[in-house]
Amino acid sequence: MFFLFVCSLFVPLSEAGLKDQVFETLLPNGLKVILLENPKAPLITFQVWYRVGSRNEAWGKTGLSHVLEHMMFKGTEKVGPEEFSRIIQENGGNLNAFTSYDNTAYFENLSSDRIQVAIDLESDRMQNLVLRQEDFRTERMVVVEERRLRTEDNPQAFLQEQMMATAFQIHPYHWPIIGWMEDLSRLTLEDLKSYYQTYYNPVNAFLVVVGDFKKDELLPKIEKAFGSYARGVVPDQDKIKDPPQVGERRISVKKEAQLPFLVMGYHVPNLRDPDSYVLEVIATILSGGKSSRFYQSLVREKRLVLSADADHSLLSRDPSLFYISADLLPGKEVAEVEKALDQELERLQKEPVGEKELEKAKNQLEAAFIYGQDSLYYQAMLLAQHEISLDWRAIDSYLPSIRKVSAEDIQRVAKRYLVPDNRTIGILVPQPPKETKPMPSVPSIKERMIR
Repeated sequence: MFFLFVCSLFVPLSEAGLKDQVFETLLPNGLKVILLENPKAPLITFQVWYRVGSRNEAWGKTGLSHVLEHMMFKGTEKVGPEEFSRIIQENGGNLNAFTSYDNTAYFENLSSDRIQVAIDLESDRMQNLVLRQEDFRTERMVVVEERRLRTEDNPQAFLQEQMMATAFQIHPYHWPIIGWMEDLSRLTLEDLKSYYQTYYNPVNAFLVVVGDFKKDELLPKIEKAFGSYARGVVPDQDKIKDPPQVGERRISVKKEAQLPFLVMGYHVPNLRDPDSYVLEVIATILSGGKSSRFYQSLVREKRLVLSADADHSLLSRDPSLFYISADLLPGKEVAEVEKALDQELERLQKEPVGEKELEKAKNQLEAAFIYGQDSLYYQAMLLAQHEISLDWRAIDSYLPSIRKVSAEDIQRVAKRYLVPDNRTIGILVPQPPKETKPMPSVPSIKERMIR
């Protein structure tokens, strides 16, 4: 079960600066260790992040990262199948793992006096995983059913997947994190072994530990457990980028559904470009709560949609998309909703955002950024996500970059990126159900990881 430990921070990361709070070291074998002492509760979160996700897969071999994540719980010579989870739970902790486009991560939340349990288990499976044919067949079937439930039988998720495949034609963000169904059926145990040997090495991983511990006591334990492993070879992380889009792309999906759904994806930079912080503010102005422009215009005044959302992929390894999505109300036309959304984007381009509205959006982002750090787990996640995308120290740039966004910046960025020639539009065309059955729950468009 996914669970967050919560405790209060003595000083927010973003205010004090990470140089004064976070300790980083690199073991001789290339394993980076990132430590943040937070003694306000006797808890720790121990996280191991591998710089491998679906973007590292090859055409015809999609889904390997996620299948390997499942197999990481199938045991080593020391720990039997399914024993990993049992040991953590017997020690009063909880655990999970997830795969994204850019990484695969594993974490344990435990009482701080049980940290050695996590160290021993994670260090063991980093290099000593036993990959059995029987386990592989079982887990591959589990992933196939997972895909069927989450994507094949979920019309909105299926549309979002098709939209990404249309927006990215060369870059590996083209394929879904969980993999294509046809590829999953063709994966072999040898594919998995080769993938594990290539990417699960100290030089391609890093640890993040946050909570109640003393660095000088913890670091020797980590060095003893992980330090003897061979360095491994640094994988090639450079991926071919798509050329600039030169015209609007459209795709429609016909699926059993009750109502139409609209999603747009605009190519935008990530946090390596200052414009990405402007896009954070734009997303908040458009859909940050019931006072946002989308809600006031499309939900409340025009009564076109049940909800409309804008989201920006700030923490992606490579430039991704700025998403706009809308759940239509019964009897409303997609063209009408699309026109209303376009009017809001044109308003951003033509009219400077008012001072009060801009300040409100900045305050919303700052509050979410700071209050989110009340969780030890989220502190570690924030460090790790920035490390994957650029460097964990980039966290220090978030609030200053948000605060200096101007109305002129918003107009400039909206004119540069949020234009029809730079977007891909996906439309769900509802089809009548073949039989009476409950509709699947709809995942958030912000969900870009598979647990």
